[in-house]
Amino acid sequence: MSLVGRSEMKVFAGNSNPALANKIVEYMGTRLGDCEVTTFSDGEINVKINETVRGYDVYLIQSISQPVNENLMELLIMIDALKRASAASISVIMPYYGYARQDRKARGRDPITAKLMANLLTTAGASRVVTIDLHAEQIQGFFDIPLDNLWSFPVFADYFTEDLEMDPEEYIVVSPDVGGVKRARKFAEKISTPLAILDKRRPKDNVAEIVNVIGEVQGKKCILFDDLIDTGGSIIGATEALLNAGAKEVTACATHGILSKDAVSKMQNSQLSNIIVTDTIYHDKLPDKFKILSVAPLFGEAVVRIRKNLSVSILFR
Repeated sequence: MSLVGRSEMKVFAGNSNPALANKIVEYMGTRLGDCEVTTFSDGEINVKINETVRGYDVYLIQSISQPVNENLMELLIMIDALKRASAASISVIMPYYGYARQDRKARGRDPITAKLMANLLTTAGASRVVTIDLHAEQIQGFFDIPLDNLWSFPVFADYFTEDLEMDPEEYIVVSPDVGGVKRARKFAEKISTPLAILDKRRPKDNVAEIVNVIGEVQGKKCILFDDLIDTGGSIIGATEALLNAGAKEVTACATHGILSKDAVSKMQNSQLSNIIVTDTIYHDKLPDKFKILSVAPLFGEAVVRIRKNLSVSILFR
């Protein structure tokens, strides 16, 4: 759907993921607005919006990925600049919502940083947030402005059913923990496969121990379906548990490929057959076991529907 000629809308992007931003505006039939986001000599962020935004509905694309705090400050300063330039509304398109894992007090004196993020965005001047696969759905309740939380499972479903032409009888979708069951079930239903669940515990941050495999994975090709891969330790441990339980092979799928520290090399050298992530977080080049799917059409269509006051949820039925 082309939006060319709808002069009341403009789209801008920060520096976190220009490749995805360009794909989104290409889908929408428009272009990125002219802005410069640089740093002063002391590292402070400098934003220059080089075209008028007065009275326009502005869409601002920025992921809160590595470097997390720099990208967050870029976003907040850009929102402030647009607000002070009299934009009619500022919708933040946030492919990856950083700090989402700090969504509750797990121990005494813990921060709830996901809520702080909501406060910062709202106070800066955001009118709406559009993101995908929040780590915890309750984060939507942290906002007093509209938040659209998209689902990535149609993107993965299209890949498996159309590109791979998979036989559903050979596969089983596996949720890496109890908290991800709803997400994995939606995907399993979409590609008509059964569902298994891994029972795991976390003795400390970024460490997971698989206690039990719930479901029959013997002789199956397993698709580990999660919202993110960070250090890769949990996914590698889950892969070993599934193969020990008789799985034929294991493919990992995750919306957000954070891939911090040595995650890429660990997963490339692991027993995983493939690792499939989306482009919510930019990676210049990944080894041959990795494949990147684009969520640009999903975001582009969501924005088009928001603009036309149409249902967004219909994309996931």
